[in-house]
Amino acid sequence: MTSLNGHRTGTGVDDEEAVLADITAMLANLLDEYGLDDVEIRMDTTFNRDLELESIDLVTLAGLLEEKYGNRVNFAEFLAGMEFDEIIELTVGRLVEHVVASLKATEAS
Repeated sequence: MTSLNGHRTGTGVDDEEAVLADITAMLANLLDEYGLDDVEIRMDTTFNRDLELESIDLVTLAGLLEEKYGNRVNFAEFLAGMEFDEIIELTVGRLVEHVVASLKATEAS
């Protein structure tokens, strides 16, 4: 379901799949700049080990998330609440879960 402003609404697995598709597209765009267009992105894909993204790439991803979701998803705040080791092991799935939870929280308020 889509709201008047074009954002997906609703709850459930399809939300997670939609957010995963959005984040996969963002990452594919980011990786394409490095000539890495054949990387498979799944929920268990890590940003550091699997995608070899640098901190500047995470800043770019934060900007892409803000473009897509506005201030409903705060990636910088999400990362700020983590220990360094958690950031190094951050998976796409954990980000997807954060985005879905953030979107649900703003829908509920």
